[in-house]
Amino acid sequence: MKAEHVIEARDLTKVYRMGRNEVWALHGVNLEVKHGEMIAIMGASGSGKSTLMNILGCLDRPTSGSYLLDGIRVESLSRNELADVRNRKIGFVFQTYNLLARTSALDNVEIPLLYDRSGQHLATHRLAAEALARVGLADRAEHEPGELSGGQQQRVAIARALVTRPAIILADEPTGNLDTHTSIEVMALFQALNDEGVTLLIVTHEHDIARYARRIVELRDGRVVRDVAVEDRRDAVADARRITDEQPAGVS
Repeated sequence: MKAEHVIEARDLTKVYRMGRNEVWALHGVNLEVKHGEMIAIMGASGSGKSTLMNILGCLDRPTSGSYLLDGIRVESLSRNELADVRNRKIGFVFQTYNLLARTSALDNVEIPLLYDRSGQHLATHRLAAEALARVGLADRAEHEPGELSGGQQQRVAIARALVTRPAIILADEPTGNLDTHTSIEVMALFQALNDEGVTLLIVTHEHDIARYARRIVELRDGRVVRDVAVEDRRDAVADARRITDEQPAGVS
C-alpha cells in the first residue's frame, strides 16, 4: 500500500556538540510532503535548511524526532540500510552537478543503477538512455561533461536523479551556477516533471525561483516560520519564452 506522504517528519531536532557547547541547528521541525508536491525550502545562511535537507536525504540522522520516508521509518536505520534507502527512494540534484569528468552523459546517468541491489533495474543502459531522453538530451548521450553547457550538465544530473524512479527528488540550489535564462529553463523542466507526478523538494535562496514551486517552506534559526501555498505561481515556460522574445535581434 502506497504511503500517503513521501515525507513525514515530526519534531526533528539536530544538536551539534562542540566541546561543552551545544549548537541547535533544528528546533522541533515538522514537515509533511505529499506525493506530487513541488516545494521550495527557503532560509538565510544558518537557518537550518542544509541540515534539514541532509536529514531528509538520509545523509545524516536527527538528534531526536521521527522521520518516515515513503512509509519507511529511517531515523534508526544502520549506515548500510540508510544508503540502500537513499539509493532507492531519493534522487539528488546539486548546484555543482557532481558529474564524473571524462565520462559520457549516459554513463553518468547509469551510475545509481549500478549501486542498486534490489534487482529491479537490470536493463541499466536502456533506463539511462530513457532518462536522458526525458530531459531532452537523447542526442547528447555520448558527450562528456566538458562538452556540455552548464544547463545541459544540470539536465544530465536531473536525468541521473530520475533514473531509479525515486519517491522524491531533492535539489540543493539547482540553479545556483546558472544564468537567469538557463535557470528558468531548468525550472521549466522541474515543472514539467512535477506535472507528470514527480515529487520535488528544492532548496533555494532565490525568491523568484521559489515562485515556480507550488508551496514555500521557510526556515529561520532552525524553525519553520512559514509554510504557504504559492499564489500567482510563475510559469517557467512562459518566462523563458518572454526572455527570448525580449532579446535584441542577433543575440542568442
